[in-house]
Amino acid sequence: MHGKINAMSKRESITRYSLIIKKLRKHPATFDEIANYLDMQSELEEYNFNISKRTFQRDLNDIREVYKIDIQYDRSQQYYYIDDDEHPEINERILEAFDTFNALNMSDRLSNDIHFEKRKPQGTEHLLGVLYAVRNRLRIKFQYAAFWEDSISLRTIEPYAVKEFKNRWYVVGSDQKDTRIKTFGLDRITDFEVTKQKFIYPDGFNVNDLYRNCFGIISPNAPKPHNIELWFNAGQGRYIKSLPLHESQHIISDTEEGLVIGLTLYLTYDFLMELLSYGGNVKVLKPSLLIEQIRKAHEEGYTMYE
Repeated sequence: MHGKINAMSKRESITRYSLIIKKLRKHPATFDEIANYLDMQSELEEYNFNISKRTFQRDLNDIREVYKIDIQYDRSQQYYYIDDDEHPEINERILEAFDTFNALNMSDRLSNDIHFEKRKPQGTEHLLGVLYAVRNRLRIKFQYAAFWEDSISLRTIEPYAVKEFKNRWYVVGSDQKDTRIKTFGLDRITDFEVTKQKFIYPDGFNVNDLYRNCFGIISPNAPKPHNIELWFNAGQGRYIKSLPLHESQHIISDTEEGLVIGLTLYLTYDFLMELLSYGGNVKVLKPSLLIEQIRKAHEEGYTMYE
């Protein structure tokens, strides 16, 4: 009985953390406003979320320690707010993960209401090990099954960073087979091992600089990136504005006839595949090299159905 009560207390606390974060994500709030919100939620759910100011302070410490979400107090305005100035993109992902966690935590009650995408695991079980190796400058070893190879190969890597692209995680580092910097998908790694072999991090290397003008995970393939202009029809243009292709994206013109955007990118294979996925909803305006690549790809696809 004691174990059951303790489990309910933990779930109650986790749900209360979620409600506090949810409230403050919308806008800053005073303690009284937060307390009233929790009181209202207590009537809607099966738990008692009413808390004292002392418990609230303890909750803030737990939220900061467990979820890395820093809730600060503004004494002049007398309200609490989520501080995400230092690493806004990281904090946003933490909040997204927190939302997903809470949704999945209810899956026992919503088993018929959640339809999961059927996919293989993303290799996130290796993520902490890879980050440990990156931070401590330790080589890693693993078996790797590349998409373009029939056999599995043993790799020894000096890991420099991890990178995410399209819901997949990759380790970026120097492959000791040829000392070239490559990316390896964590979902294609097996027999992962952090070795005791130290390595020296290369001077001046910065993963953000390396991929600043790359669309995906393929490293720069030219001396400098290209200035690209793309036209999208009006419907696709609204989607592109809400979810930009790249951080360099900027609007050149936006009319009823369509959207024209500019990008500064290397013409890598993954960017080419992204453009082809839009079919006739996109037209490349410049550069001529990319126009020719797209035209050739469409022509080869067309001949397959002749």
